[in-house]
Order: sequence, then structure tokens, then C-alpha cells
Amino acid sequence: MAAQKTDALIVDAVRSPIGKKNGTLSHIRGDDVSAQVINGLVERNGVDPGEVEDLQWGCVSQVDEQAWNTGRNTALAAGWPVSVCGTTVDRQCGSSMQSNFNAAAAVWSGQLDLVVAGGVEMMSRVPMGSNRGSMSDAVYERFDIVMQGISAEEIAAKWNLSREDLDRYSYESHMRAARAIDEGRFDKEIIPIELDLPAPDSGTTLIRTRFAVDEAVRRETTVERMASLQPAFVPDGKVTAGNSSQIVDGSAAVLVASEEKASALGLEPRARFLGFGIAGVDPHLMLHGNPQACDRALAKAGLTWDDMEVIEVNEAFASVVLQFLADTNLGERWEAGDVNPNGGGISLGHPLGATGARMTATLVSELERRNARYGIAAMCIGFGQAIAGVVERL
Repeated sequence: MAAQKTDALIVDAVRSPIGKKNGTLSHIRGDDVSAQVINGLVERNGVDPGEVEDLQWGCVSQVDEQAWNTGRNTALAAGWPVSVCGTTVDRQCGSSMQSNFNAAAAVWSGQLDLVVAGGVEMMSRVPMGSNRGSMSDAVYERFDIVMQGISAEEIAAKWNLSREDLDRYSYESHMRAARAIDEGRFDKEIIPIELDLPAPDSGTTLIRTRFAVDEAVRRETTVERMASLQPAFVPDGKVTAGNSSQIVDGSAAVLVASEEKASALGLEPRARFLGFGIAGVDPHLMLHGNPQACDRALAKAGLTWDDMEVIEVNEAFASVVLQFLADTNLGERWEAGDVNPNGGGISLGHPLGATGARMTATLVSELERRNARYGIAAMCIGFGQAIAGVVERL
């Protein structure tokens, strides 16, 4: 008997607090952080881990502590039954949004009924680019491959974005994130992490610590301080460490269920996935595909920008978000606080493999806070891609 089409329900979406570079989370492995996140996810929903069929786990730097299929190892580290499968997904910055996509597609098709989608990136412990490899000469013959910061500079130039534009956007990201923390907007989505930290005056004594608040936000920054930063990638450039996403540590997870499974387990879903979109763009310019990915996701969902009450766009660089706002004519929506209302990668940080699931958790929480119905989350991807997902609050 053929499987019946079912909604891909978001039962819950959670994340760890985000640790700044070499900060609190740098003292714990990524699979151990992830294990606490997924255990917190199932525990607060009263789900037996053995009911979960698969972990779809995003991770970009799959080497050292993040090697050997960290998705499977996360389930094992969490103490889950060996029957729970796991795989590790790499669509670069879009990895855990792709894991959302994989989980939703598996549920929509009737192949799976209960999946945890999410991801991890411990950028203090497994540095970005540490799994760097070689590329085919055939790629270099077609494209001038550059680092993402160069692409961010070229986007700023092509879309006529000034250094002041980038710094103003970035300052506002920090202010929005600080306000969100102070108002408790992230409280529902954060699973506190328990870990041992060195005592301040001792290199050997460890203190059990509960880490519960994002620590990368720069509350005291000003536009003037941002203006004083030197260009990070090219002399006389516009892109600085201040208007780029922060290197951080974190994990996030989404519990995705079919209607039948949610009913059988007595679960109360918070939202559902309506559609996804992916886009491929020039690998040199690389970071400008968000509008196309969003258009495709909206088309799959049968909705338009006017339906979207909350819009999350990953702040890989300020120039990327400003390019997105220009191409979609959503600048006024950002000014009104509908786009990235609680900050993003510039202020909270961008733990590569976890960010898509982190944005999903933040999006669902914000839809609930506003009593709003529809939202979308999108992210650009290295080497010329983008991915977006549309969510409906239930």
C-alpha cells in the first residue's frame, strides 16, 4: 500500500546557547553539546528516543571531533538506542536547513514518521576550513574561486552598498539581539548546556557550569567603533570583522513528525513546513542566491512575500542581507522589524552546520510571540547556492 501524503509537522525546535569564539562552549565537544540538545528536545516533549527513526545532522567541517558521521555519533553519545540512525549533511552554510528539508521530504513521502533534523559546528575546536581539500582543475577553468569575504566585497560594490550601510546594519543586529535576550525572546528555544569549566584562578580545578545565554552579542558596540575596524579581506575594502558573521560554537535541533505519529504519541506540534527552495548561482559571486531560493520556496508553498510576517535571512555578511533586501524590495520590512527582528549571524554568531536549525527555532518562537501565521528562513551558501524554507505556525 502506497504511503499517504502527510504534513511535516514541527513538533518543537530548540538550540544550545551560542558560545563566542574560544568562549564557554569551547570546553566541550560538539557531539556532547548536540547530545544535550537532542535529549532536551525529546525530554520536554515526552518522546521516547527509541521512537526517533533518524537524525539528519548538518556539519560543515567534518574532521577531527566532527568526523566519523557526527550525526550517528550524536545519537550514540546521547544514550539513545542503537536503532536510532544518523547521517551527517553538508550543504555548507545551509547544512541544517538541508537537514530540515531532508526530514520534511522523508515525512511527506511517507518513508519516515519521526525525525530529528539539526546540526552542529564547534568553530573554536574544529576551525572553519580545517577539512579543506583540493578542487578539480575543471572548476578553476570555469570559475575564479575566491574566499567568501571577497564575494561579500564584490556584492557590496555591485549593489552600491557603502561601508556606512554595512556598519549601520550590523550595529542594529547587535541591538536587536541584545533586546531579544533581555526580553526573554530566546528562552523557549534554548536548551541550557551543562559542562565543566576551569576555575578562574586555577588551571586544574573544574567547576560544573550551566550555560544558558548567548554570549557573542556585543552590547556595548557603537557605529563609531564599527567604523574604526580595518577591512578584513582587501585593503580599502568595506567588509570587516564587525559587519561579518561571528565565528562561534553551537548546536540546534528540530523534531519533525508525520500527522499520524504526532497523534499516536500525543504530541502538540508548534508549526509545519510548507515548502523549500534551493538555488544555484555564480560560484564566484557566490552569496547572492537568497531571493531566488525564497521565490522557489514561496511558490512551493503557494504563498507570496505579503504572506510572510517574519523573515529570517542569515547574516553571513551585512552586504548579503542588504543585497537581499534590495532585490526583494523588503528594506521597509527590515526597518519595521519584520526581517531578522532578533539579530542574526552578525550578533548571535553563525555556527555553520547549526545555523539553519537555529534560525528555524528562532522563527517558530517569533511567529508565536507575534501570534503570526507564516514565516520564511533563508541562507546563502558557499560556492554559489542558497536555500530557504517556509513555515506555518499552528
